[in-house]
Amino acid sequence: MPAVRNRLKDTPAPRPKRVLLAAPRGYCAGVDRAVVAVEKALENFGAPVYVRKQIVHNIHVVSTLERQGAIFVDDVAEVPVGSHVVFSAHGVSPAVVQGALDRELQTIDATCPLVTKVHREATRFSKAGRHILLIGHTGHEEVEGTMGHAPEQTTLVTGPADVAGLVVDDPENLVWLSQTTLSVDETMETVRLLRERFPHLQDPPSDDICYATQNRQVAIKKVAQDAELVIVVGSANSSNTVRLVDVALEHGATAAYRVDYASEIKQEWLDGISTVGVTSGASVPEVLVQEVLDDLADAGFGDVSQVVTAEEDLMFSLPKELRKDAAGNQDERALGGRIRKLDWQQE
Repeated sequence: MPAVRNRLKDTPAPRPKRVLLAAPRGYCAGVDRAVVAVEKALENFGAPVYVRKQIVHNIHVVSTLERQGAIFVDDVAEVPVGSHVVFSAHGVSPAVVQGALDRELQTIDATCPLVTKVHREATRFSKAGRHILLIGHTGHEEVEGTMGHAPEQTTLVTGPADVAGLVVDDPENLVWLSQTTLSVDETMETVRLLRERFPHLQDPPSDDICYATQNRQVAIKKVAQDAELVIVVGSANSSNTVRLVDVALEHGATAAYRVDYASEIKQEWLDGISTVGVTSGASVPEVLVQEVLDDLADAGFGDVSQVVTAEEDLMFSLPKELRKDAAGNQDERALGGRIRKLDWQQE
């Protein structure tokens, strides 16, 4: 008579639950600089300090600064004459700058230096008589600011699907630039198609997509290879955050969701899952990621390993209007310090 099997031995052991935490993630140097600029302006000049548009695309950061006395407006025309106004990290067009001057506003330019680089390229190429194909998203503040530096010589290309229908006056006199927060892979595919149509297309002097956007995409690609579910922390209007969701799905994750806060995570996302990947967009403070990790730990995902693909140590100085304190001393406050270092094991 055959032996009776021990059913307990045949039952597969439950898979251990773990979190793969992407690094780099969260605040980049340009975002940190912009947020500190608003805080420093409030400290130096007192509330209110006005900010044109969201200083960075994160609802938590904006609401926190509002509680400190910042007032966010859509147009400099809403700012009382003579007041202090901060330009957001996404940059502005020359027309916006002129509008602020016309109202005698005290301007503080918190434009990310990497966006300023693209502005200078647009100005230089337009003066050289080249037509610019700007790869970016319609209506994004960064795109509007860049196009404003060469409005008559810039055509917006929103992605690969736009290329076939492009009509240009001088196909041999083109250069491409891009929004800094795009998907690297999609942008390169757009450039490939553009070059097929326009073989004389000139490249920018260096890649316009910022280091932080690229680094976060590379990190989530690696995480997504081993994670069934990826959670991306960040706001819906953050281009680089939304791209992280897309990249995770394209590189192995079965599901990927964006959340502003840990409270938005749904239990059904975790059912049957053993490995969760976590990352955050470049405008997300680390405290929001920590809250997600705490909630995942409560759900049994307490084993956290960092997946490190790059180290970031770039810092930008404050806008020139804020580099001196009230006593006239140079204020060399170190930026980036709020990115808390965690002692988890690195994979």
